Amino acid sequence: MFDEMLDGPVLDGSGPDGSGPDGSGPGAREPYRALLAWLHDQDFRKLSKQSLQAEELFRRIGITFNVYGGRDGEERIIPFDLIPRIIAASEWRRLERGIVQRVAAINAFLADIYHRQEIIRAGIVPSALVHGNKAFMPQMCGFTPPGNVYTHVVGVDIVRTGPDDFYVLEDNARVPSGVSYMIENRATMLQMFPELFASHRVQPVSDYPKQLFRSLAGCARSFIDNPNIAVLTPGIHNSAYYEHSFLADEMGVDLLQGSDLEVRDGRVIIRTTEGTAPVDVIYRRIDDEFLDPLSFNPDSVLGTPGLFDAYRSGAVMLANAPGAGIADDKAIYSYMPEIIEFYMGEKPLLDNIPTWRCSEPDNLAYVLAHLSELVVKEVHGSGGYGMLVGPAASKRELAAFTRKLKASPASYVAQPTLSLSTVPVLTRSGLAPRHVDLRPFVLVSPEGIRVTPGGLTRVALRKGSLVVNSSQGGGTKDTWVLEA
Repeated sequence: MFDEMLDGPVLDGSGPDGSGPDGSGPGAREPYRALLAWLHDQDFRKLSKQSLQAEELFRRIGITFNVYGGRDGEERIIPFDLIPRIIAASEWRRLERGIVQRVAAINAFLADIYHRQEIIRAGIVPSALVHGNKAFMPQMCGFTPPGNVYTHVVGVDIVRTGPDDFYVLEDNARVPSGVSYMIENRATMLQMFPELFASHRVQPVSDYPKQLFRSLAGCARSFIDNPNIAVLTPGIHNSAYYEHSFLADEMGVDLLQGSDLEVRDGRVIIRTTEGTAPVDVIYRRIDDEFLDPLSFNPDSVLGTPGLFDAYRSGAVMLANAPGAGIADDKAIYSYMPEIIEFYMGEKPLLDNIPTWRCSEPDNLAYVLAHLSELVVKEVHGSGGYGMLVGPAASKRELAAFTRKLKASPASYVAQPTLSLSTVPVLTRSGLAPRHVDLRPFVLVSPEGIRVTPGGLTRVALRKGSLVVNSSQGGGTKDTWVLEA
């Protein structure tokens, strides 16, 4: 197991300097040396109190989320760990290049499958995997979004297994969330530990909302110079509602629900108590099927009738583009190395995790025979729901998943159980390693692809757990990318 802080074996319950009880043990890796020196001088009881203060601050600000299917429906705080994750400038440059390459390929793939479908004609991606996919939107065929950008905002989930080993876990090309936690985590750390930032040259993340606004406006420049931008939310009961309101406030734009919009004479307008105003760009945080009851789910009360026709006619820009979700389908994910080579003409800079598509009989047979060793995921799943972590599953859970796989093999993919890297967290007994992943946020416009330096580190707070999702008990950390 690779500990990102230490040069040597992971020590559970290690001292603040990374050493064992007798003072022996591994030293710190270069990015963490100044942090460990600082930790060595800290009173851990005081740090624990500050952790509670951070939790209270989050609660007061309103940084909460709802767990779908929860019995109590109570809004919860995502646990925040005070020990930052640190990424060296050289490590970040490698990640950034790989992310830019991958997101460029995803946009090229979407432009292709909604037009000439050359990757299907070339026999690289099966036609059935695209046309039979519920995330594929035939209504988008032949239509080119403003600026030819399909995925304006992308979250790329990355895991680390060794000093130089990074893997892309999945791509989030629909409505990726979590950026508000990235920003608020940093603001909290700056407020509580300003001395740490005096001794570390950390790249900022606070300008993300400004960059998001500029990126959206840049995409719309093909049809309007100074667009009126709005954020479209499903409403206060959505698990990410805090983020929707946060981004609208930070960008200085309206936060709207579908009922606030109307399509009139081919234009999309905002209805307010003071009258009406046109809206040109909608950063929508509503899933495709609920956007427009006339074009998609007729029972939807979240969207706006006629919105998709207005989009197709060029009257408004939607970000991300409807139909972009097929790019983060977990079966499509398994073809990403080939997709990158096809469109970019080069090998992937970041590796995929080996993936067995259970729709294929040989793959299914292997997965069933090795179920206790694998991680099995729903092809269209998210948030850690509907997955099986074989090594941590009971015999009953394994048997139940065997039945699910046999009943609907095409609904699942399987991957090996990776030894994810660990980063220290603050526990009652001191520092202890916990598994993490990283979600960098990417903005795409005709001017280029920009990766915010850092992203959201999600951490599995339960000892030994590999599941980092907040809905499954995970927490978050501030992510520091050091200046060169």
